[in-house]
Amino acid sequence: MLSLLPINVPWHPSIKEQAENSFYYDQRWLELLTTFYGYRMTHLTTTDREGRISGFLPLCFVNSPLTGRRLVSLPFSDQCPLLAVDETSANNLVEQAIRLARQQKVKYLELRTGAHEQLAQRSDLAEGNLYVNWSIPLSERAEDVWTTLRKPVQHQIKKSQKNGVHIRVAQKCEDMLLYYNLHLRTRVKKHGMPVQSRKYFSTLWDTFAASNTLQLLLAEYEGNTIAGIIIFAFGTTLHYAYGASDENHLKLAPNNLLFWDAITWGCEHGYKVFDLGRTARDNEGLMEFKRRWGAIQESLTYYYYPHAAGLAFTSENSPTFRLLTTVWKTLPLTVTVPLGGWFYRHMG
Repeated sequence: MLSLLPINVPWHPSIKEQAENSFYYDQRWLELLTTFYGYRMTHLTTTDREGRISGFLPLCFVNSPLTGRRLVSLPFSDQCPLLAVDETSANNLVEQAIRLARQQKVKYLELRTGAHEQLAQRSDLAEGNLYVNWSIPLSERAEDVWTTLRKPVQHQIKKSQKNGVHIRVAQKCEDMLLYYNLHLRTRVKKHGMPVQSRKYFSTLWDTFAASNTLQLLLAEYEGNTIAGIIIFAFGTTLHYAYGASDENHLKLAPNNLLFWDAITWGCEHGYKVFDLGRTARDNEGLMEFKRRWGAIQESLTYYYYPHAAGLAFTSENSPTFRLLTTVWKTLPLTVTVPLGGWFYRHMG
């Protein structure tokens, strides 16, 4: 994290602590956004009277002929807290970002901070409230978390175990290909959405697996991989990042067992929170799935200048979204795979 700035610039302790517990501010993630997708990144900062960094805001410049010019903090990142020690530092960062947006003549500035008191008071920012975030408090003992699960979830976990589903923690990059094949069909054929390239997932493995930051859990049944989830373990939090499953084996409830295994692993390794990630308010099925795990719901507000716009401000119930996903489902994988990998850069 500190190498993002000159090493002789000290950080305010509270800012350093926040940054070190925010996965999407990890230097490896920031470098992946720039090297893999080719985004140009700018780091905005403020300093206090002692010369310490008192505010930090990374911004990516996305220049797309398909989706327009914009500044985003940050692409493909659910939540990027505004790191600031006080109201003055927070407003200073936002004003720097607005000036940069004007200079770059972008369509809009998007700040994925989550609900923020100072930003909510600014009349020059528009709010987007299409998403919420769900998180499960963890304990030293997984048994304590078990008691917070609703009975249907407990039943599905026991059912999956009884039917012979086993969870395996991936140990090699080749396992990522097993997951990718599931992800491809789940993302395209079930959800009607573009999919990241296979190279992206192998890059995730190469970047984060050696340090155990990335955990790939695979559900296996009778010698076949039927589901998988990717988790980022960072700071005191487990972040659920990606999940996929074979629809032909959903009756075995592999996803429930995967989540429970992740919770157990998190408790055993001293993590405090299992972050289940961003969920569209319109997606009531997924909202209810996370609710049954005893997860806590928090508003995930995004802030925009000069107006709310972009894919992150498009409702899943909108005619445009439904048309695009319906059409994408009908296309053959030979078309959607290469096209999705190319298109993803423009979605950031």
